[in-house]
Amino acid sequence: MNFKNLAMWAIIVFLTIGLYNMFKNPQGNISQKNNIIFSQFLSEVDNGRVVEVEIQGNNIKGIMSDGKIFTTYSPNDPNLIEKLSSKGVSISAAPIEEKMPSLLGVLLSWFPMLLLIAVWIFFMRQMQGGKGGAMGFGRSKAKMMNELKGKITFNDVAGVEEAKEEVEEVVEFLKDPKKFSRLGGKIPRGCLLVGPPGTGKTLLARAIAGEADVPFFTISGSDFVEMFVGVGASRVRDMFEQGKKHSPCIIFIDEIDAVGRSRGAGLGGGNDEREQTLNQLLVEMDGFDTNEGVIIIAATNRPDVLDPALLRPGRFDRQVVVSLPDIIGREKILKVHSKKISMSPDIKLRTIARGTPGFSGADLANLVNESALLAARKNKRIVTNEEFEEAKDKVMMGAERRSMIMTEDEKKLTAYHEAGHAIVTINEKAAYPIHKATIIPRGRALGMVMQLPEKDEVSQTREQLHAQMAIAMGGRVAEELIFGDDKVTTGATSDIEQATKRARAMVMRAGLSKELGPVAYGENEEEVFLGRSVARTQNMSEETAKKVDAEIRKFVEKGYERAKKVLTERMDDLHKLAKALLTYETLTGEEIENLVNKNIYPEKKEELEVKEDDQSSALGSIGLKPKVVH
Repeated sequence: MNFKNLAMWAIIVFLTIGLYNMFKNPQGNISQKNNIIFSQFLSEVDNGRVVEVEIQGNNIKGIMSDGKIFTTYSPNDPNLIEKLSSKGVSISAAPIEEKMPSLLGVLLSWFPMLLLIAVWIFFMRQMQGGKGGAMGFGRSKAKMMNELKGKITFNDVAGVEEAKEEVEEVVEFLKDPKKFSRLGGKIPRGCLLVGPPGTGKTLLARAIAGEADVPFFTISGSDFVEMFVGVGASRVRDMFEQGKKHSPCIIFIDEIDAVGRSRGAGLGGGNDEREQTLNQLLVEMDGFDTNEGVIIIAATNRPDVLDPALLRPGRFDRQVVVSLPDIIGREKILKVHSKKISMSPDIKLRTIARGTPGFSGADLANLVNESALLAARKNKRIVTNEEFEEAKDKVMMGAERRSMIMTEDEKKLTAYHEAGHAIVTINEKAAYPIHKATIIPRGRALGMVMQLPEKDEVSQTREQLHAQMAIAMGGRVAEELIFGDDKVTTGATSDIEQATKRARAMVMRAGLSKELGPVAYGENEEEVFLGRSVARTQNMSEETAKKVDAEIRKFVEKGYERAKKVLTERMDDLHKLAKALLTYETLTGEEIENLVNKNIYPEKKEELEVKEDDQSSALGSIGLKPKVVH
């Protein structure tokens, strides 16, 4: 409710209170200061203080000798006139008349009724103006974008060139429709932006709003449905009516999966408010009454849950995939965000882009921002490579927790655990190169070995998957070889989970098991709805399930044996790397390669010795464990 409505309601309340007090005691407001009693009037006449009187029936109005005006009420006294005359009082008489009520009196008498009529009209207009919802509940919450400050254009969107071309064509169609219509082409009804979180779907929509010379309405999918029945459908109708008035225009619905989920996905019918809203949206987009010139652009990162009727051509004619950027895209994104910070000229954005595979646009923006904050914390005037490297480690591996207290035994065990991962990684041909190894607690892990692929990959080979399982087992195997079976901790819980999950995917989904063949046994692991998943059955016999379990176990144990063989043969390298980690705490991939293969220690080489007591404490007693990040 805006200020205008609040002021109106305040005026109505104050007038009601005032009228109540006025009509409660109408005679109480008349002043009684000039009214005197009749005996006092006679006494004043006897004293000769009354100069003039006006008699109108029984009411007497007069003036005293001092100029004071008075009124009184007289009984039927026959001697009154004679007495006044004897005292020399000037007497005037006036007839008794029925005075016509004044305009003000009429208004005051009719004001309560007029007030009730006005309030009734106000409520009726509000109910009708809201398109079916009292007090405007059914009115659309779509906001028209008019960005004069901070305007975003297509130049501010990088890394998603294909998606940008698709939406650029929509904007061009709105600017010059004859260019396409002369060949018989029709303007697309809808455009669905699909992609992982942080890839720039909403940013792309804002760029469309900045580039298009047409009205641009924006609304969230959750703004349709509220606590009242029928509000969602009413808001959809109102939104499209607004669009028709400003046609041609663009309506952007962010997170459309909030209202566009598959119908019938609930127990007991599913005739709920969300489904009514979706039905109305389907009708408005492509029904009997088509909305020409109204283009719907929607964004979601969960296209699998959308209703099939919403995705068909005629409603959403185009589905634009906004994927994670490749190395060229990441470089362009870094260039866009680095314009806002003071950056050292020797920074190579291509190098940073190469070292950040799998990063989304939001991740890269966060990386640049973190580097600027780190430089500001150090009171630097410009951002250097050092800050970018620290920010990258912080984003990828989590913030350092140097304040965490670890005993020497825990440090030693963590060092051997991470050294086990690193040694296996070096000796596996199909493994990704090591980016960094550390025994400083980061995030929820007590230490980690970070790997980075040399290039962007869209698939993985059987050899790579087996190598990754062997690397995951490297930490547990190192603990067993160095400290014994009884000293093995729960620190490898995360590694075992990763290996098992990867083996299960290889067997059940990727068909990489020779025993079971290229057959998919697993159900999809995407989000399912209550009601749809209840009646789903497992299409796998008990015999096949036993074979699947046996294959998963075989794959994991194969990785375990590969890790054990490598670490047994390279025991000296394991000790050497663990000692280096205890001394330096963090080593880069290049330093690890030089140390293991060339016996070259990092700068400021120190004598590396390890105490003979190999006692260790329970590393994972608090649920924190080293992990391998791939």
